Amino acid sequence: MSADNKGGPLSRRSFLKKSFLLAAASTGILSCKEMPTLRGRTFTGGIVGANIKAGHMLLERKILPSGAAEKTGIVIVGGGIAGLSAARELKKNRFEDFVMLELEGAVGGNSISGANTVSAYPWGAHYIPLPGEDAVFVRELFEEFGIIEGYDRKGLPIYNEFYLCADPQERLFIHGRWQEGLVPQLGIPEKDRRQYDEFFGAMKKFRNSKGRDGRRAFSIPLELSSKDNRFIKYDTITMSRFMSDNGWNSEYLNWYVDYCCRDDYGCTMRNTSAWAGIHYFASRYGRASNADPSAVLTWPEGNGWLVNKIRAGIKDLIRCNACVVNIENTGDNVAVDYYDLKSKTITRIIAKAVIYAAPRFTAYKAIADFRSGLPSYSDKLSYAPWMIANITLKANLDGKGAPLAWDNVNYKSDGLGYIVANHQNITLHRDKTVITYYHPLTEDNPAEERRKALKTTYEAWAGKIIKNLSLMHQGIESAIEKIDVWVWGHAMVRPLPGLIWGEARREVLRPHGKIFFAHSDMSGISIFEEAQYRGITASKRALKEIKA
Repeated sequence: MSADNKGGPLSRRSFLKKSFLLAAASTGILSCKEMPTLRGRTFTGGIVGANIKAGHMLLERKILPSGAAEKTGIVIVGGGIAGLSAARELKKNRFEDFVMLELEGAVGGNSISGANTVSAYPWGAHYIPLPGEDAVFVRELFEEFGIIEGYDRKGLPIYNEFYLCADPQERLFIHGRWQEGLVPQLGIPEKDRRQYDEFFGAMKKFRNSKGRDGRRAFSIPLELSSKDNRFIKYDTITMSRFMSDNGWNSEYLNWYVDYCCRDDYGCTMRNTSAWAGIHYFASRYGRASNADPSAVLTWPEGNGWLVNKIRAGIKDLIRCNACVVNIENTGDNVAVDYYDLKSKTITRIIAKAVIYAAPRFTAYKAIADFRSGLPSYSDKLSYAPWMIANITLKANLDGKGAPLAWDNVNYKSDGLGYIVANHQNITLHRDKTVITYYHPLTEDNPAEERRKALKTTYEAWAGKIIKNLSLMHQGIESAIEKIDVWVWGHAMVRPLPGLIWGEARREVLRPHGKIFFAHSDMSGISIFEEAQYRGITASKRALKEIKA
């Protein structure tokens, strides 16, 4: 959810309380009233989200009628960040003979967003750390969209202040009060602090290290990281094992590292590759003329702001509610069949190439060759389920200790806490707030968690959310006006040990005939920069194929 302090145990930026105040505490949020039962709830809401029925149409391979064929240069399957980035790259190269097919009613993937009368809000990815020098594609995008406004005499980027996350940025609820930053500080024994110093010192050393191949040990895009075995050997063990091997047994430090793994990867440190765990802390080295190196860029709608900006340039080439049911290499071309969920008709498109930018597990049913024989890596990619809720309320969320921040986390909670969607909207008085609550479903294996999630009622989700929020804000239910819940069955790929630098991912990178793949699951981690990189590189390969 938040990048937090990847360089050390202190807060990423200085915590200066904003001049604005939230609505008065007269809402009763901090009172000791007994919480109303859900049966007598006064708030509204429901379960929203991905079109599961349409997705299962693909997975079940329902027989559909054939239709008339169209012709185009390239078909992009999937309108997440990878697909959008591929489309933008094609148009940037003055190639507009393409069409994008998106299953949902809107593009964006797990960067999709929503809005109400109070604020826009994210339904998934919601920030981007400052890009480093290897993240060339991200910096180019930021320049085009005015996120980077220029460069100083030292060559450092100057960021638009409205897009840099405002202070206070993070706080942690621990021992009954709020502290600044997410690394536990209140009441922490000296022996634990020594382990903090050792751990963050080791992460700093990794961040500054280079391999024998001259590359940074850990970089973004991940593909530009060193292949030196001194570093990639950590992909063979878990982050939990890495911590244990180094004698870092502090419950506070281990909670924080586990939180970071759940936050970025949707799995605990017992499941996360140690290489991926270290990468979280050691791969961010972006700098700015007007911001701390560990600052992040965010918007009320999260990364949905970027989705909307990219979409605006290609909107006439997007077809939503399009369920791709068959893709087949046919010699010089590729045949793509999709079912229009609105018109209930099927259309065949004959293309010169396909950029498959949907999650790879969907390709096992969509691509004809994969249906007759699964690729060798099919059982190596595992996807994490998440539950995300957007909650509209009228409340004072300050609490005892550090003031309300953008990112607010409860120590040892099974949820990740919440962000304040309208944190960036500076105002002297805020009557209402939208908070986005994040909860990776990591208690059981992903398949079992998905099964349980599909059976969970709205009332059960709302009760779980209120229970978690009440630990931080007693009596919060009386201030809630609406809770909407979105369950992501396959939110992100999980970087399990052996995936990132193993044979399976090398296979994942290869095209299949004239089908070029583009998705963050090709990197083994699901972040904006990786999805963008995969989309752009796939579009370059597809264009090269067509020109050849």
